[in-house]
Amino acid sequence: MAKDEAAAHNDTTAGHGDDTPKGVHENRRAFPGWARWGAGAWLCFWVPVYWHFWGPHNFFYLCDIAVILGCIGIWANNALLVSSQAVSSLIVDAMWAVDAAWRAAFGRHIFGGTEYLFDASHPLWLRLLSLYHVAIPVVLLWAVHRAGYDRRGWALQAWVVAGAFVAARFTPPEQNMNFAFRLPVVNKPFGPAPLHVVVSILFMIFVVYWPTHWALRKIFPPPPSEATAQ
Repeated sequence: MAKDEAAAHNDTTAGHGDDTPKGVHENRRAFPGWARWGAGAWLCFWVPVYWHFWGPHNFFYLCDIAVILGCIGIWANNALLVSSQAVSSLIVDAMWAVDAAWRAAFGRHIFGGTEYLFDASHPLWLRLLSLYHVAIPVVLLWAVHRAGYDRRGWALQAWVVAGAFVAARFTPPEQNMNFAFRLPVVNKPFGPAPLHVVVSILFMIFVVYWPTHWALRKIFPPPPSEATAQ
């Protein structure tokens, strides 16, 4: 009888030794229901509003892409999507917040890209929706903490940023979407259009995204499925 009880105990505790990465045996549904439904509800509200007021091309902005893919990632419990958008958002949204705060405090922009936030021709409530730039990094860090940081996030975001920059060249130049026409601060192109786009993409991938990817790898463990594969 004692031998049978020991065998049953071993069956239920198999794989839970000290060498097992934390979280490997947790449920794959990493995000609670309130978070998943909240992400879905936000998309159902936010996408139609932005489509109506700003137009469909507005969703070529990297920050808007981060909202869409990040919310889909939370809804679908997809660590790769939330990881890729954490790579995308942490530095860029910090720059957005600094630029907006600097403009509010001192009356001028540092990087640019937040001019619309102070344009009184747009309804105040609509402009205040852009404060998602402050919230989305926090949400994505929480999501990565819950689901783990998928090491493929940097590579996926590299493809996303390349597509976003190319698409931005087909939008009105005066909007300078994703700075695909003119560099921030100096407000000038790097060179001819193809060179400017290629250099901008490489800058984002290796100067902005790679350090973020490196830091996230150091701070957060991989998702359970990735840890098991290792």
